[in-house]
Amino acid sequence: METLAPARPVTRRPRISLWALRVVITVNLLAVLAQPVLAGLFLTGDVDAIGVHGVIGSLLAVIELVVIVIAFAYVLGGRGRLWVLPVAVLLFLAVGFQIAAGYARELELHVPLGVTIVVASVLLAGWAWTPSAARPRTPR
Repeated sequence: METLAPARPVTRRPRISLWALRVVITVNLLAVLAQPVLAGLFLTGDVDAIGVHGVIGSLLAVIELVVIVIAFAYVLGGRGRLWVLPVAVLLFLAVGFQIAAGYARELELHVPLGVTIVVASVLLAGWAWTPSAARPRTPR
């Protein structure tokens, strides 16, 4: 008589959704990092830089929406970390407030919020490329 080995439970891991998340978060990071450079160029006399700064800022809102959609797929379909989705939503909201503060010329809010967005984007992108991001959630 043959004995069958017990079947190992199938654990889904984020693969495609993780790679999509990594790509879009990296694109987001590049756009976010361009913003202080463009603001600095404007402050040093390149008046055209503020127009590009505004366009990239508005584009960031669209990128953040894509991050939310992919984070949703990563969390639900790929069994990725749950905290990624609320962080993506918070970044989207922060970018929305950032755009409003920038066009209203409320620099006392615009500058520190911009720093916060940069730091959060760097941390999120850094985490996305770690092995921890590829591990599935542990079942409860």
